[in-house]
Amino acid sequence: MSSRLTPERARDFLVGQAGLRAVTHADVRGLLAARRCIQLDPLDRIGTNADLVAFARVDGLAKGDVFRDVLPGHAFEHFAKERCLLPASAFPAYRARAVEAPWWRLGERLRRLPEGVIEAVLDEVRARGPVTAADLTDHGAVEALDWSGWKGTGKATSMALEVLWTRCQVVICGRTAAGKQYDVPARALPAVATADPPADFARWALVERVEAAGLLPRAAGPWWSMLTEVQQGDLPERLVAEGLLERVEIEGARRPYLAPAGFRDREFPSDDGRMRILGPLDPLLWCRTLVRHVFGFDYVWEVYKPAAERRWGWYVCPLLHEGRLVGRFEGHVESGEVVVDRLWREEGAAFDERAFAAAVERHATALAGRSLLSRRLAERERT
Repeated sequence: MSSRLTPERARDFLVGQAGLRAVTHADVRGLLAARRCIQLDPLDRIGTNADLVAFARVDGLAKGDVFRDVLPGHAFEHFAKERCLLPASAFPAYRARAVEAPWWRLGERLRRLPEGVIEAVLDEVRARGPVTAADLTDHGAVEALDWSGWKGTGKATSMALEVLWTRCQVVICGRTAAGKQYDVPARALPAVATADPPADFARWALVERVEAAGLLPRAAGPWWSMLTEVQQGDLPERLVAEGLLERVEIEGARRPYLAPAGFRDREFPSDDGRMRILGPLDPLLWCRTLVRHVFGFDYVWEVYKPAAERRWGWYVCPLLHEGRLVGRFEGHVESGEVVVDRLWREEGAAFDERAFAAAVERHATALAGRSLLSRRLAERERT
């Protein structure tokens, strides 16, 4: 099935599908189930990308609650659109897929690790988990992986954990000041650890990715991360023929897109009037070409560009207001406040100064305060 949309209709659907019209989830668990995945990035200027994705959609959270609300038991980390937080329901699919998928340079790690280290680390996690890498026996040094300026671990124990994590033999079950905590799925994800996986990972994963993106470009790009073979094959068109997906064309754009079946009939809440600060890797922003076409907003995350080549700044966040991208800002945290270093109002777009001030204030409260969730978890630990 094929549809043709105006840029305005495409924009309206994308904002609604991304859950950015109103607060509709009471917690991160509901948000994660609806979003399918939240992309992770370690940079923390005004919260990590995961924090920003959650703050834009869920009220009453504090920094780090995106993990505290779902780990352990309700989520795990693995590759989807790059490294992501995924709902526990997806684990059986990943566990089955990990047997055959050489994700994240698995072969190179296997070649560098001494014989027996992986099994020894797994046995120790099984006996002592949850644990951080620092809690485990030191198995010496290994040659670190190094590509594109990224330097991996030089510790055999940590590298063995990476292999076990890639294979879904251990999962990340928490994040603390001491580092990521690991455990075996039987303890960390007991409800799904041995559940049956979908019959066909590629079919399942493609539908999930389209739901996450709203409109998924058929052209190659980072939105196809970990699904390159699917993008290059005939599965997308087969699922369109079967009625599980729809092929979409947008007026004025040459590239086609994939949309969820029946997307035109989906109903979304009315816009609540809030301005929202978007993380650089928010699902609404995955395809910069699509954003440019339907929002008229040119966004490039310049964090990896040399300073002299940046047009805007190092960690610049777009601002969404009433279905439009109306500006962008760069800030930092100082004494519990979000300091606005620079603000760019989009030319031709109405910019509500009060709505922006309220958005910054909500964000500062989330970063500085302890949420109701944080207090409930602390009370639970004490009892």
